Amino acid sequence: MSGNKAILDSNLLIFLSKEMIDRKKLYAKYDEFCVSVITYMEVYAFEFSNKNEKDSLDKTFANLEIIEINREIADQAILYRKNKSKKIKLPDAIILASAKYINADLLTDDWDDFQNIDSTVNVKDVDDLKI
Repeated sequence: MSGNKAILDSNLLIFLSKEMIDRKKLYAKYDEFCVSVITYMEVYAFEFSNKNEKDSLDKTFANLEIIEINREIADQAILYRKNKSKKIKLPDAIILASAKYINADLLTDDWDDFQNIDSTVNVKDVDDLKI
């Protein structure tokens, strides 16, 4: 393990529930995994095609820390939303701000949505992780 934290984006969790990502390989890359409360809401709003996907997701969430929105995360998300060079949706701004707050890599399949917003947050595309 690398000794690092990772915050998982919604699409990555859905890939896990559909077994499109090797869970063991992912877990070997980081010591701690978290999600933003926004991700929690987005994922459980997803329409799963079968009960196994939701059960898999329930097991995954049982082992994740959920990062609640606090004033520091909210203020950082506001700054991201005010970025004149690139637009970012509010949920994505909160997820990115949560990653910054806990000093974690952000793992996502929507890498480009987070680019050129904050160079201090390490955003990693799931395809580059080779999982």
